[in-house]
Amino acid sequence: MSTEHERTPSPTISEVAAAAGVGRATVARTLGGYGSVSPKTRDRILAAANELGYRPNSIARSMTTGETRTLGVVLADVGNPFFAGVLRGLTDAARKSDYDVLVLSTDESLQREAAAIDVLVDKQVDGIVLAPAAGRRDPLPHLDIVAKREIPIVLLDRLVDTVEADAVVVNNREASRAAVTSLIENGHRRIAFVWGPVTNEPAADADDLRRIIDHALWSDGERLLGYLDALELAGIPFDTGLVTHVVKNESQATRAVLGMLSLSDAPTAIFATETDALTGSLRAIRQRGLRCPDDVSMIGFDDSSWASVMTPPMSVVAQPMHQLGELAAECLLARVAGNDAPFATHVLQASFVERDSVADRRG
Repeated sequence: MSTEHERTPSPTISEVAAAAGVGRATVARTLGGYGSVSPKTRDRILAAANELGYRPNSIARSMTTGETRTLGVVLADVGNPFFAGVLRGLTDAARKSDYDVLVLSTDESLQREAAAIDVLVDKQVDGIVLAPAAGRRDPLPHLDIVAKREIPIVLLDRLVDTVEADAVVVNNREASRAAVTSLIENGHRRIAFVWGPVTNEPAADADDLRRIIDHALWSDGERLLGYLDALELAGIPFDTGLVTHVVKNESQATRAVLGMLSLSDAPTAIFATETDALTGSLRAIRQRGLRCPDDVSMIGFDDSSWASVMTPPMSVVAQPMHQLGELAAECLLARVAGNDAPFATHVLQASFVERDSVADRRG
């Protein structure tokens, strides 16, 4: 039984051909974007299709051209301001080339990442951008099907030694070293680091921590190495009690920082390397009745819109989020188009933005 809300059937290629006065094959070539059609005929067909409200069948088109004009994107957390900014750059670049983007989130779970890859392969995407949930030296067997199907892939934000692919990252180690060095230059020697690698066995010393880093997310490891570099250059002993090893969420950050602030030799500064780490640290400072930067100085990672308007304005390491996504899409689209140059890792520069959240302790 029909209703007033029943969907009107989409016009067919035959109806477009009749309206334009050409054959079905000519319409199929024009609307499918393949073969040759004269400009005059093409304009007539497009005008007829537009007047009839014709919408191309993407599945049928992909069977004809071998392309879906869709890119798959697998991110750790689409709600994270960093990945949201990257995604904006990625979709902007894809749209310029008339590609759609299918986005899936893993919540840093390898199991969900494997399921997401299966979905994208089933959807026959033309290429995949992946922010892997694996440590730098960990195997990713669920990418075997991607290689078998010869689907181009670009790694985003994190490197994995076991994956041969283009990658787009930032200079995490250098940026973190600069941020921690700025704290040291302001007289801070007790500097907490939030987040360290998640592990059930916290490091016993700096060398042990470097071993743990080998199996941490690449970006996490690089930021921690930058922290260690700055301490070592300044001759400041490494204290394992000032590095968190908890599951990454705001409540865990709050709990961990509360514990650090309860130490007899509590930190005078905190370097928070993600948004949840920063907000959790600020919450812990407030719960202890302390103030930033009078009692505890802070530096965050990523320049969110609120960082410059909060009290005090937050010093941060700013990543070029839009540029990261844009470049990842451009690299992937080049591979989809047939670029067979050697794989390359593109390293973009993060910058330290100094504001008012660091107190001078040199006196």
